[in-house]
Amino acid sequence: MASSPTKHSFSASDGAELVWHELGQGRPVVLLHGLFSDAETNWIRFGHAAEIARRGFRVIMPDLRAHGRSAKPHDPASYPPDVLAHDGFALIRHLGLTDYDLGGYSLGGRTALRMVIMGASPRRLIVSGMGLRGMLDTGRRSAHFAKILTGLGTHERGSPEWLAEAFLKTTKGDPQALLPLLGSFVDSTQEELRRVAVPTLVLSGIEDHDNGPAEELAELLPQGHFVEVPGNHMSAVTKPELGRAIADFLAS
Repeated sequence: MASSPTKHSFSASDGAELVWHELGQGRPVVLLHGLFSDAETNWIRFGHAAEIARRGFRVIMPDLRAHGRSAKPHDPASYPPDVLAHDGFALIRHLGLTDYDLGGYSLGGRTALRMVIMGASPRRLIVSGMGLRGMLDTGRRSAHFAKILTGLGTHERGSPEWLAEAFLKTTKGDPQALLPLLGSFVDSTQEELRRVAVPTLVLSGIEDHDNGPAEELAELLPQGHFVEVPGNHMSAVTKPELGRAIADFLAS
C-alpha cells in the first residue's frame, strides 16, 4: 500500500479539469469533502483515509469543483443544478467503477446522497455531517454561506461567519467560484429519501446541529444507521473516531 496519497486528474463533462487523490488498495470507496474544504483537509490530514486504507480499501477522494486543486471557474454557467453529483458520476465513469462504496462529509454527504437519488448504486453509503433539514432545505445553508462570501473581512470576530471565513483562508478558497456553486444545490424530498435502498451510515458529531438532527435523516432512510462521534461540525473531522466509524461500517 502506498504510504502517501497519489494525485490524478480527469476532465468533467464540460471540460473542467478535476483532481482526485487516492490511497490504498482493495475495494474502492469514493469520499467527498465538505464546502470550503478539500480532500486533504477532510480525509487525509487527520488520518481518516489512512485508517480506511489500512482496513483494505482503495480510498478515492476528489477535490470538488471550485475546491482544492480542481478547476474553479467563475462563470455561473459552470454550476448547473446538481453539478457536483454529475461530477461524481463522471469520476466513477472515468475510473470504470461498478462495485464501490460512496460517502461524504457535510456538502459531500449531501452530494453522495443526491447521487444515489439520481441513480448511483453503491454497496454502502456514508452520509456524515448532514441532517434531514440540510437535505430538504438547501437554501438556508446556502444563504448563510453567501453571507460569508459577500461579507469577507466584515464578520464579527469569533462569530460563526468569522470562523468559516478563517477556515476558508486555510484552504485558500476562491469566493468567486464558491458563490455561484451555492446556486447549484438541489433540495431533496422525503419521498426521494425513503426510496434510498442502500445500507447507510449516518454519522454526526455529538455537538453538530448545523444541518438539523442527523437522527431524523437516519430514521427516514430505509436502511439508515445512526452513529455519533465527538465534536461539532468543524471539529468532528479532526477526531480519529470519524475515520474509525467509517472503516468499521465499510468492513462490516
